[in-house]
Amino acid sequence: MKNKLAKLKYMPNNFKIIEEGDHVICAISKKIIPLENLNYWNVEKQEAYFSYVESSIKREKDNN
Repeated sequence: MKNKLAKLKYMPNNFKIIEEGDHVICAISKKIIPLENLNYWNVEKQEAYFSYVESSIKREKDNN
């Protein structure tokens, strides 16, 4: 399943695959995140982030 966007349900400590795929897209940088490297997401917003940097940027924007 190469180069197919996955659809996920983000939960507090893991995620559930709704639609099979091998990656998701970062909500901030639009970088491709292979599922095996996915470590950062927001459960409330149901968004994935490439790294802690992007998740920090999002949190800062939301707080201002």
